[in-house]
Amino acid sequence: MTLNRRQICSLAGALSLPAMAQPAWPAKPIRLVVPFTPGGTTDLLARAMAPELQQRLGQAVVVDNKPGAGGNIGAAEVAKATDGHTLLMGTVGTHAINAALYPKLPYDPLKDFAPVTLVAAVPNVLVLNPANAERHGIKSVADLIRVARTHPGKLNMASSGNGTSIHLAGELFKTMTGSFMLHFPYRGSGPALLDLIAGNTDLMFDNLPSALPHIKSGKLLALAVTSAQRSPAVPELPTVAEAGGAQLAGYEASSWFGLLAPAGQPAEQVARLQREAAAALNTPALRERMAGQGAVAGGGSSAEFAALIASETAKWAKVVKVSGAKVD
Repeated sequence: MTLNRRQICSLAGALSLPAMAQPAWPAKPIRLVVPFTPGGTTDLLARAMAPELQQRLGQAVVVDNKPGAGGNIGAAEVAKATDGHTLLMGTVGTHAINAALYPKLPYDPLKDFAPVTLVAAVPNVLVLNPANAERHGIKSVADLIRVARTHPGKLNMASSGNGTSIHLAGELFKTMTGSFMLHFPYRGSGPALLDLIAGNTDLMFDNLPSALPHIKSGKLLALAVTSAQRSPAVPELPTVAEAGGAQLAGYEASSWFGLLAPAGQPAEQVARLQREAAAALNTPALRERMAGQGAVAGGGSSAEFAALIASETAKWAKVVKVSGAKVD
């Protein structure tokens, strides 16, 4: 084929141009989806992280609450996102418990996401409405076991939703003590706490960060933490295992929260997110803020977070099976 003068000049000009540069990322605001209502620990951690990420990424980070179905609605929305600017504040519920609890999930916790980093690990705390506790004669974990076993169904147990660590912490407690309490799932920790404080429910195994202000104000009575060790934020509280005697030996039901991107997110963007989130979580101000709320800041590698998700999935599958927990 013979090229004319105009074609030759056009081709030469094209070859002389530098390679097209990739557009900078992020190119627009990032949406950080919280799969629960405002006021709970997932929401609190997301809102603590958002300004730090915004400063480091150079784009606004907007927290978007998408509650429902134990976190499944928000998680599924992020799994299907293709805009490159949508992230999830995932939890032990959305990425470890729900796979065993729900017959069919609208997403695959392992295949549909790219783990970025663990944001925080927190214990849950057993809290009661003070007036209801006094009416039932409950001042300790032993008292709670006695009432729940002697009067099955008399006590109401609130949770942030089916499949959350708050729900499963209560189910594990019931299984190990041979007791029964009615479960009332809410669309997040925030509304569950409001009803508990109002006296419409009796107790809850809430995440410590969201419950702590109400414990300090006296609006809630705290009996024990659900972690294997006592929490530095409330060192006076025993663990459930310590307070429950032989029947609760080995009891442990902690929570964790982490950043995840859709599986299709380019690896270099996930790597940058991990670096920036880790840098934020390693600042003294944010670590101290989280410690004051009873949370241990994360910031490890994406591989470490992926390994945690895999191990926790196996652990909670056993808990769900042993407890007989079901979606209400």
